Amino acid sequence: MWLKPEEILLKNAFKLWVTEKDNEYFVLQRRRGYGEGGGGLTGLLVGTLDTVLDSTSKVAPYRILHYTPDSQVYWSIACGVTREEIIQHWDWLQQNIMRTLSVFDSSEDITSFVQGKIRGLIAEEGKSSLVLEDDPEKFREALLRFEKWFELPPQEKLVTYYSCSYWRGKVPCQGWLYLSTNFLCFYSYLLGSEVKLVISWDEIWRLEKTSNVILTESIHVLAHGEDHYFSMLLHLSETFVIMEQLADYAIKRLFDKEAFQRVPALSDPLQITKRGLEAHTKSEQFQTFFRLPKEENLLEVHECYLWVPFSNHNTLGKICLSENYLCFASQVGSQCHV
Repeated sequence: MWLKPEEILLKNAFKLWVTEKDNEYFVLQRRRGYGEGGGGLTGLLVGTLDTVLDSTSKVAPYRILHYTPDSQVYWSIACGVTREEIIQHWDWLQQNIMRTLSVFDSSEDITSFVQGKIRGLIAEEGKSSLVLEDDPEKFREALLRFEKWFELPPQEKLVTYYSCSYWRGKVPCQGWLYLSTNFLCFYSYLLGSEVKLVISWDEIWRLEKTSNVILTESIHVLAHGEDHYFSMLLHLSETFVIMEQLADYAIKRLFDKEAFQRVPALSDPLQITKRGLEAHTKSEQFQTFFRLPKEENLLEVHECYLWVPFSNHNTLGKICLSENYLCFASQVGSQCHV
């Protein structure tokens, strides 16, 4: 997979990579603890570090770096799950890039050319639904880990992901929570102990925010009679709302498919995104508050003042626009809305 060029200063980095191929401008490396001679204590420590830091190296232990002879700065430009995959990227660079680099006079021009080519390749690959995500580059890397770790059907759409702790009894496992259109997934790898959890949204019996002596704030999931607790979430309320929506939509899809066909953000499971879910929630609140038809979608919200004739003063509030309506709600309770 091609990566957005990211600067790496190898001079101060840990020796976590082994060079397998190199030439004047590129280096192909393998993560220590993987492949030949992998395993042992080194593999456990490196695997744990990759999971905790959300490193792509956990599922893509091969990478290609770009550099110039007169610089200590390297740029990561590609990663691979298997040796065959990374060799395909390496061969492409040899056939399409290496011959062109000899015509440039300066290292800056070479690096600029390579970065431009890689960004162009990524742009071509990202003309699908990834353009709808807030951060396509990070999302591509998260999607790679999601597909590798859980091996769900190819059509399964990852909506968003969060760093969190999953409690097994009284022991927390630090890892990553992945929320897709049909599944709640969690993955952790600490010192050789792998924890993998996959729960279908329609199998969840209870979903709630809880707190106790041990966990100040957490999300409780009850599925098949088993309790699951997720804590240490940076945005717990946001995460809970997304989980609630996905669980709710999974059930509604079973009983009211026609209603989903009328909602563009939800009609195609492959196009559901975090941004789309948030927009749909705001539209539902907008429709309920102003008692509008379900076809009305909230387009824009702006803060403004409204002159109220019967009280002879300006009222601060927000103006909300949809396809057919212009609405106003005052900031102070139900003082005024039109």
